[in-house]
Amino acid sequence: MVQIMIRRKPAGQRWHIIPYFSAVLITCSFLPVRPALGKDDLPARLEGAVRPFIVNHQLAGCVMVVADKHKIIHTITLGWADVDAKRPMQADTLFWIASQSKPITATALMILVDEGRVQLDDPVEKYLPEFRGQWLIAEAAEDHMLLKRPSRPITVRDILSHTSGLPFRSALEVPTLDVFPLAARVRSYAMTPLEFDPGRRYQYSNAGINTAARIVEVVTGKRFEEFLKERIFEPLGMKDTTFWPDKEQLSRLARAYRYDAQSKELVSVQIDQLAYPLDDRQNRYPVPAGGLFSTAADLVKSYQMLLNNGTFEGKRLISEDAVREMTSRQTRPELDNSYGLGFVVNVPVFGHGGSHGTNTLADRRKDAILVWLVQHAGPEAQEAFRQVDQIFSEWSPDRG
Repeated sequence: MVQIMIRRKPAGQRWHIIPYFSAVLITCSFLPVRPALGKDDLPARLEGAVRPFIVNHQLAGCVMVVADKHKIIHTITLGWADVDAKRPMQADTLFWIASQSKPITATALMILVDEGRVQLDDPVEKYLPEFRGQWLIAEAAEDHMLLKRPSRPITVRDILSHTSGLPFRSALEVPTLDVFPLAARVRSYAMTPLEFDPGRRYQYSNAGINTAARIVEVVTGKRFEEFLKERIFEPLGMKDTTFWPDKEQLSRLARAYRYDAQSKELVSVQIDQLAYPLDDRQNRYPVPAGGLFSTAADLVKSYQMLLNNGTFEGKRLISEDAVREMTSRQTRPELDNSYGLGFVVNVPVFGHGGSHGTNTLADRRKDAILVWLVQHAGPEAQEAFRQVDQIFSEWSPDRG
């Protein structure tokens, strides 16, 4: 089972949004707070924090971007996109962003909420009849399972905030998440008993986010990838964001690595959640909860839109109300996990991580964005990001 590991935030401490496999790990930093950094100090501090990981072969390389809501301020590229080929990281290096796909899927659904075609508190079964009559696990043991009806149907809000009771994935998504059409996978979720009563708990669920994408398909009559292209990627100019990187994009894709403690070297690995070849449009299907590939520049644009309350370069994609819903806490106050609609939130910071070490966050206090892109399976990327985020938290765009 995929779990969410979380510790409570002591007063005055900063949350970190860090991916752990397909979950989101949130931890606290206890690094001392230093005086605020100016913009001219920032690149050297960020590079100084990350370079030891690369020199010690704990990370292959990274792309870091700091931006405000109008422009990119710094782009920092370090190390290798492909160690053996000696292909360096570049500003346009492509990455599998994994669960950073979730905020984009939530944005797509919120477009339909703005248009009055979907309501957040509607039951999912209103749009997807296969969810009618769902069962809930009341008791489970090695030799039996007792089912009952949930107290209420799951809602659109539930599936976007990981409070529906749906599992992380279904049996159709083993060993990879992308070998069956979205409609078939979502139908399998409807046939799977809920793991808790809707709204009562938090459980990280790709199934919920994928279900939201299927609602987009049913309501609009378009394939999900077509809707993303027409309503999000083209208006934002996100030309490198796709479920299927083409030949040219694959030439820019960062190779994934893990650190081998015995040899103290990096070992190349494949993305085990996706089927290969990655450009196969016939046998691979979209994973709205975690299947997108993108670049730092593209991700910046999506967050700039949100910091500008739903607009980008004069074009409105979603309403201010939609942005507020997405970036406000939706989980119950007594729960440790603070999640919005498609985002980890700790007002005024919101963002999301991905399973191979990627992270993006936005801080409304200073209207600033941090993008951290690596392709690494292991805790080393998390440790490096903790240091990067601490430095970003000390940075003031008004100084320097």
